[in-house]
Parts: sequence; structure tokens; C-alpha cells
Amino acid sequence: MLLSPTQRLLRAFAAWAVVALFVFPIYYWITVAFKVEREIFSLPPKVFQFTPSWKSFEEVFGVSLGFENGLEVIPGGGNFYMTPRLVDSIVVAFFSTILAVAIAVLAAYALSRMRIKGQHHFVFWILSTRMMPPVAVAIPMFFIYKNFGLLDTHIGIILIHALMNMPLAVLLLKSFFDDIPTEIDEAALIDGASRFLIFRKIVLPMAMGGIAATAVLCFIFSWTEFLFVLTLTQTSLKTVPVVSSTFVTSTGTAWGNMAALGTAAMLPAFIFVLLVQKNLVRGLTLGSLKQ
Repeated sequence: MLLSPTQRLLRAFAAWAVVALFVFPIYYWITVAFKVEREIFSLPPKVFQFTPSWKSFEEVFGVSLGFENGLEVIPGGGNFYMTPRLVDSIVVAFFSTILAVAIAVLAAYALSRMRIKGQHHFVFWILSTRMMPPVAVAIPMFFIYKNFGLLDTHIGIILIHALMNMPLAVLLLKSFFDDIPTEIDEAALIDGASRFLIFRKIVLPMAMGGIAATAVLCFIFSWTEFLFVLTLTQTSLKTVPVVSSTFVTSTGTAWGNMAALGTAAMLPAFIFVLLVQKNLVRGLTLGSLKQ
């Protein structure tokens, strides 16, 4: 059905209105990071006309961004200095994503191509572990980590985040592998290729879109996870969601500093999505059309 020019214009206007509705809160949060305290609480709110200030970023990241003196590193150590915590979040999210996806790819391929007794029950068991609320295992994991010396360590949080994301990753990747015709594997087996060679040279490249989509979801879930980090860390390791609560003090909430940290926390996830955007849409829509 062809649309008239007026209908196309109205549809475009409606689309931009929806985009603006969802983008505006993010824009306003970013502007809070560049406002001084009196402008944050001014009435009426200063949405577009305000004097930009780098003060919140200087306190949070220990870097002066003055235009006259250029970039100047300020020694950290203040109450709101959060650069080490942002680094902790990046390290944990990145390596837990790699670990979860690496294991899930092998498990998902095996479940997709190899038939075992009780396979459907095994897949349902994987799904049930994702349904379990994290608070049910947080305390037991605390004692396990304490006995193994994993409390307050990067490797401990990486392992628990990979374990948390693995059921979802396995189920997603299995659906992607199921959409790749098995006839490709059978033809390669007839030609003498091994199962591992088929997986590495044929199936894995065809599933890169699904792997990219799964990696993005795992990264975001690890980046925003709160309970396990709160329970299994003490002082030397904290991620962004946990340290965000420290901006609420007895004298009030440091909204400018919190917005500065939140603005910076958006960037790694945004960059990660941009790096895999070529495969992301294909991965998320893989299997939506059946022949």
C-alpha cells in the first residue's frame, strides 16, 4: 500500500517524536553532569541554556578539562574519585563476556548438532537456572568465595558474571545454530572434514551475527549487575552500579557527580555495540524468517 506524501510526513514526524521521547531523559541526564549545583535545581529547569562546567568530571575522574590549560591530570583520592571503579567495571564486563560466550558457543553447538538422551530436559534445566533469583544464591556464594579466597577479586566477579550469563548465552546461541541447515555439516562430513573443522571453518563464521548479539547482551547484563558485586566485594573492587550508591551522603545527593559517572558509564556499552553493529541486527533477527 502506497502512502501519500502527507502520510509519509506524518509517519516520519511520529517516528522522530518517539525517538525524542526516549532520548530526552538521556540528554537531560548528560546535561546534569555539565551543570553547577544551583543550575541543577533551578526552576524552571535549564534544559538548553546553561553554563557548561567540567567540575563534576574533574572530581569523578581526576582530570581537568580546562580549555585554556589543556588536559591536566589531577591526583585522585577524593570522595567521588571513580576512575578505578570504572576500570573495574570494564575489566569485569569484558572478560566475563568473553568467558561466557566462549563456553556457550561450544555448549550450544553440541546441543544443536548432537542428540543425547534427555536433551530436552537438559535444555530446560539450563533455562531454569536463569529463572532462579540471584538473591537465592548470593549468600551461599559468599561463603564459597570466602573459603576459596575469591572475595574482592576480579577473577571472582568475572566467574560469577560469566556463570550468570551462560544459561542465556547457551539458549540464544543454540537457537542461532539451529537455524543453520544441518545439510551443510553433513556435506562437509562426507567430504572428510572433522566435526571440529566444520564448527570452526563453516558454522562459526555463519553464526557470527548471533554471537555478536549474545555478546552484547552478556556485556550489558554484566555491566549493570548489582547484587553479586555488592555481596562478593568489600573495598578493593567495586563496579559502577554499586559505587553509584555512594553519591548519596548524609548531606545530600551529589547529582552532578553521579551524572558524570553515569555519562561515562554509557560510553563502553555504546562503543561495544558500535563495534558489533554490522552483525548485531542480523543476529537479533536470525531465525525470524523460515523457509
